[in-house]
Amino acid sequence: MLTLANVAKSYGTRELFSEVSLFVARTDRFGLVGPNGAGKSTLFNLILGEEQPDEGTIEWERGADFGFLPQESAPVGDESILHIATSGKKLEPENDDDYDIDWTLEPRAKKILAGLGFREDDYLKQAKSFSGGWVMRAHLARLLVSEPALLMLDEPTNHLDLEALLWFQDYLTRYPGGLVIISHDREFLNVLCNGILELKSGTLNKYTGNYDDYLNEKDARKEQQAALFKNQQREIAHLQKFVDRFGAKASMASRAKSKEKQIERLKDVAVEEPWEDLKKINFRFPQPPRSGLKVMNLKNVHQAYGDHVVYQDLNFEVERGQKIVLVGPNGAGKSTLLKILADVIPIQGGTRELGSNVYPGYFAQNRGDNVKLDLTVLENVMELRTNENQLTEQQARAVLGGFLFRKDDVFKKASVLSGGEKSRLALARLLVNPPNLLLMDEPTTHLDIPSIDALVNALKSYEGTLIFISHDVYFIRTLAQSVLHVHSGRLTPYAGNYDYYLEKSKAANARAALTAGFTDARPKQAAAAPAPKPQPAAAKPSPADLKKLRTEVSALEKKVSELEAKQNEITAALEAPETYADKGKFHHLNKELSSIVDQLTHASAEWEKAATKLSELEKA
Repeated sequence: MLTLANVAKSYGTRELFSEVSLFVARTDRFGLVGPNGAGKSTLFNLILGEEQPDEGTIEWERGADFGFLPQESAPVGDESILHIATSGKKLEPENDDDYDIDWTLEPRAKKILAGLGFREDDYLKQAKSFSGGWVMRAHLARLLVSEPALLMLDEPTNHLDLEALLWFQDYLTRYPGGLVIISHDREFLNVLCNGILELKSGTLNKYTGNYDDYLNEKDARKEQQAALFKNQQREIAHLQKFVDRFGAKASMASRAKSKEKQIERLKDVAVEEPWEDLKKINFRFPQPPRSGLKVMNLKNVHQAYGDHVVYQDLNFEVERGQKIVLVGPNGAGKSTLLKILADVIPIQGGTRELGSNVYPGYFAQNRGDNVKLDLTVLENVMELRTNENQLTEQQARAVLGGFLFRKDDVFKKASVLSGGEKSRLALARLLVNPPNLLLMDEPTTHLDIPSIDALVNALKSYEGTLIFISHDVYFIRTLAQSVLHVHSGRLTPYAGNYDYYLEKSKAANARAALTAGFTDARPKQAAAAPAPKPQPAAAKPSPADLKKLRTEVSALEKKVSELEAKQNEITAALEAPETYADKGKFHHLNKELSSIVDQLTHASAEWEKAATKLSELEKA
């Protein structure tokens, strides 16, 4: 259907790729992956004919057509949503029988629009009255209605909520044509793809199977490449040793010359040392200040939007160090709960109690809410300077460099950044003053797979409290230690990871379980389990005892904070180059650090013990 032969493309002195060859059949379902800047979108543009290759040819089979969905939507005029959905297929009937096709087009478009989340009364509304994300859904419907021989999709799931994504994913499993998809969603690629195309370092490599198969085969190829390179270098070293030893001896000159030719032949084979692409996000969250054991407490919270009551008498408690994912149907109140916890929206009833030394940080789904659009990239970070954190421009540039903002990139206005760039800038802002309560709504949206991996690794070592919403099953499985199911204003906790939740809820599959609407899925205790023996009621502590213990906990918290600050101060001093020049100072600081670490371990244990006791007494 589509053939690329020895295609090359450069911009000035920078070569994006060369000798790219590929055949796409009608049964092929390829995922196109690769690091930022590798040329994925450029390759799409060449196939679409919007740009011309410097070398090589791109040929389509006669009669084959294609449909393309870009990341960002084109401007819209006065057309309706239904008009967009039906505008992709222009039918010119050759006889009266063909008019029957026209009658099926509109019902089919309405069915697809409904699957993508549109209501019936949306169909005739002007597209310009909808947000850009909903306009993108209308254009996606247009492609599905027109049913081209090859669908080319650039991050198609970015603008879909979970229910629409599930419908779209299921629809594509039955799609009759070929697919080439750029996507950061591993689950999406795993379900749909029978091949992965990796564009990296100027070459296009083809792998058989889905994304997980690609990772396994890639690891196997890397090991094989490493072994070949090691063997080649060992053989070259062995031959070179002979040449160096006997090359000057007349009796051995011919054999030495022969060995030199062998070395040249081995080098011509060009087995390269395996290496990883350096252009990727690389960061770690600095550990935030330690919070109290109780991070947040919602009591009898009431929240409604007009007549629609989201929560009535909601009670929810968060403790330090928890990593919780919120799941449940669309409209159940997951994002509302996150906004209540972040204090982004005021509660209409009840109380929201913030724990001791808690600093919340909110990562909104709309990336424009996380950055200052009227400021440059650099200004977005520099404005976060505080009296405690006197950030220099050099330090700000170092942070931004870790998120791929380099050189003149830092002077771009945030308003002109792509969705992925806004996401990276929002993460960089979090890095400057990390909160100890991190609330994230769809944090992986617009991030490519290497960037998601970097975020996952950073959050693994994050010692604060994390509550998040995500439709990325890989992200959830890697990070969530417990699951909170939200439905009909009711919160159902699962004290285990996502696989535990899947087992207890008996969900159909990992992706569908994210939007499941069951209300009675909370794991019940086995009937055979004996009832616990009643325990005598604990004596209610006196106000004086509580006051004394609170004072003790507060003093221990202060001691732990001071020791942590001292530890950070000494660690920073040890990392300074001038410290290495002064051996006496180095050994003194090293000894002092060892003492501080011991004191901190002891003080933390005391604080934990006292805080737990206080929590128990307050409940008595």
